[in-house]
Amino acid sequence: MKQPAALLAALALGCAAACAARAQTPDRGDLAEGLRLYLNKGNCQACHGWAGDGRKVDSQMPDGANLRESKLEREGLVLTIKCGRPGRSMPAFDRFAYSDGRCYGMKLDELKSRGLTLPDPPATLQPREVDLLVDFLLVRVVGRGPIDRASCAEYWGSEVEACGELPSIK
Repeated sequence: MKQPAALLAALALGCAAACAARAQTPDRGDLAEGLRLYLNKGNCQACHGWAGDGRKVDSQMPDGANLRESKLEREGLVLTIKCGRPGRSMPAFDRFAYSDGRCYGMKLDELKSRGLTLPDPPATLQPREVDLLVDFLLVRVVGRGPIDRASCAEYWGSEVEACGELPSIK
């Protein structure tokens, strides 16, 4: 009777380890979806630049952080994307961010009473979309340093015209 229990426990641990490893290494499709969310639905590029380096092309938009130099880990990225940065130019992408205290323990009326504002996001993101966006950022952008031709091709998933303008690192 002990052997089947031990076997089940070993299988459960193996499955948990495999699931954790998969969560840490998103597949190409998930990374492509994260890039799409970054560029289109979230329109993160408007403030952070297409490469996440803070160099945006639209001077009308607020200056975003250089994500390539960021030291944020998964938890911090998820929180920042969902809850924004009150009083700064980072919007909250969680539709219910300040409706129930889930973000920094505050509701919208408390933000207003403190004189803190949040810009409206271009769209709200579902939890799965936030995870895909964060996976993309962690694999291709955050902490990766300045973008060069090779990292540009990796970022886009292939060599694109924009990569030709960047220096090659030898």
